[in-house]
Amino acid sequence: MLKGGAVLRLQEMKTDGKKIREIARETGHARNTVRKYVRDGHIPQPKEREKRGSKLDPYKEQIDRWMKEDGLFNCQAMLMRLKDLGYTGGVTIIKDYVHGKRPPKQPKATVRYETQPGEQAQVDWGICQYEDANGHVHRMPVFVMVLGYARALFVEFTKRCDIHSFLRCFVHAIEHFGGVPKIMLTDHMKTVVLGMNADHTPQWNPLFADFALSIGLTPKLCKVRRPQTKGKVERGVQYVKDNFWPGRTYTDIADLNRQAIAWCRQVDQRIHGTTGERPCDRIKDENLLPLPAPDRLMKFLRVERMVSLDGFVSFDGVRYGVHWRYSGQQVLVRQVGLNVEIWHQGERIALHEKSSRWGGMVRLPGQYEGLKAAEGALKPMPLARET
Repeated sequence: MLKGGAVLRLQEMKTDGKKIREIARETGHARNTVRKYVRDGHIPQPKEREKRGSKLDPYKEQIDRWMKEDGLFNCQAMLMRLKDLGYTGGVTIIKDYVHGKRPPKQPKATVRYETQPGEQAQVDWGICQYEDANGHVHRMPVFVMVLGYARALFVEFTKRCDIHSFLRCFVHAIEHFGGVPKIMLTDHMKTVVLGMNADHTPQWNPLFADFALSIGLTPKLCKVRRPQTKGKVERGVQYVKDNFWPGRTYTDIADLNRQAIAWCRQVDQRIHGTTGERPCDRIKDENLLPLPAPDRLMKFLRVERMVSLDGFVSFDGVRYGVHWRYSGQQVLVRQVGLNVEIWHQGERIALHEKSSRWGGMVRLPGQYEGLKAAEGALKPMPLARET
């Protein structure tokens, strides 16, 4: 059959007055072919072929029963069964037939797990975005803990989501709730889980494992690729992003966290959609484990740092000064309220007000006193004495 462009050319040549013989000679088509296409002035329509039956036709009712009664939609399994019934076709026509009848995929129904009082807290990190005074957009981690029974919420924003920030936030959370839950449920966050052992048990971060043992906490991991296992905190993180964060203004991270705690107390007074009760009322029945002594918690609020040669210690993105004689030595840094303390061999060598300026520098009064006389030496110069 000639295509539309060729037919139009024949029609044009006929309109120009050319005979059938001339058109056939110029185009190379047979005279009968030219005559067929120019006689009626339109492209002849092909005759509709009779539809042939499919090899699958005798088996379609059986396939429908399998899908309806047995929930069978696997075409390879159907092919094997159909061959036993005498089917000689392939799997492709089975797939074409089943495709339009296959039900849409649906998430698996699950039973809601209701946590017993004091049994479990769920923990996770979220990431929020903020715009600085210059219009630049940055990311800020947020730590969220939800008590499983009461649905009470704790939120703290940090500058990074490392193990030290995690432990500091965890301590603040249990102090906020007034006790320790028996179980902490989290996902496979790199903060606390380094990997899996050969026996498929978690390889906990040693610092976190020490922390959990010290406060009587049992950590557990939710199933891989099953975030709904810790759905309470997943919804809590999203609630922070949708409810607390939009349009929020603050002067520094300390101000932001003061606002976050005030907001937590406020939302804990609302009627929870699932429990039908206020978290602030249900928390009285949580029966949390008692808080450890402050000195047991204090060591997890300290991080080890090396003093730089110019006499500074890096902590939460800020450099804090110490006396230059401690340069090159290991010190312990901890945050106490709104202050940063720096300790060396059991002695506090510096106290600073916590700075919110990322990448900032806080000097210590008298930081370089005596440096010029000592010519930068960190220990006395060798001396001999003339007698």
